[in-house]
Amino acid sequence: MTTVPAGLEERRADGEDWADWLDRLPALVDALLAEWSLRPDGAALHGFCSLVLPVTGREGPAALKVTFDGDEESVHEHLALQRWAGAGAVRLLRAAPRRRALLLERLDPLDLGDLWDVEACEVVAGLYEELHVPALPQLRTVASYVERWDAALGDLPRDAPLPRRLVEQARSLTRDLLADPGEQVVVHGDLHYANVLGVPDRWGEWRAIDPKPMAGDRHYEPAPMLWNRFEELSLPGSVGVRDGLRQRFHTLVDAAGLDEDRARAWVVVRMVHNGSWTVHDARAGDRALTPDERAWLTRCVTIVKAVQD
Repeated sequence: MTTVPAGLEERRADGEDWADWLDRLPALVDALLAEWSLRPDGAALHGFCSLVLPVTGREGPAALKVTFDGDEESVHEHLALQRWAGAGAVRLLRAAPRRRALLLERLDPLDLGDLWDVEACEVVAGLYEELHVPALPQLRTVASYVERWDAALGDLPRDAPLPRRLVEQARSLTRDLLADPGEQVVVHGDLHYANVLGVPDRWGEWRAIDPKPMAGDRHYEPAPMLWNRFEELSLPGSVGVRDGLRQRFHTLVDAAGLDEDRARAWVVVRMVHNGSWTVHDARAGDRALTPDERAWLTRCVTIVKAVQD
């Protein structure tokens, strides 16, 4: 029987839904292996809410991905992958949507984390062009999520450890962005360095993985490229946090041909939302912020300020 990686087992502490899914997961994976005539071809890996098992079968080397069935953001992952058909994203070989199972082409484990961050931004900007196809009607919209998140911003107390002027700015920008939604395309939603893998035997060819697909504004995309690999920006020899963030942002905007003001507005909105969720989590648990949470809030505010300086 398939063994669940220890890192994924840790999610059992997140509630009964997780515990139930983890209990069912080994049998589900084994059933899929039998149905699709697959053989395990390496140790199981995991993401934040999914198990990924290297396999081999009629399609050759592949990866079997099974996602937690309570994750609403990836419920239409198979539809986006079908639409992209391997152009800019991992190729989908087979899917069992009701069981949240996908059989994917096997990509190289090398990701963009080993490239110079500006070079990586250029790669991602190129992927935007391939991924931002006309929106699928089945996808939830960016607006539907953002409206909900904006309402939560309104519930933040005035003494929350998130500058009030940034909260008010994010809410104002949200109103403007949603009033003029722009062209609606398929957005990846979480495109960053670790979610772009190389194609085996094709040096320099990259494909996105693990989309959280939505229908929305292409300018929504850049923020994850700023908050990931953040620590590198303060290492000796780097250009510094502020200038490094601005360099990444402008590389993405220029290489992808994005509207700078609109991309900047979405970065502000997304980072303020990210910070607010941390505050809400602490309030819900009736506890003080942890040191890691305070560091994350600082990161969110730093990014907001950097792109606007």
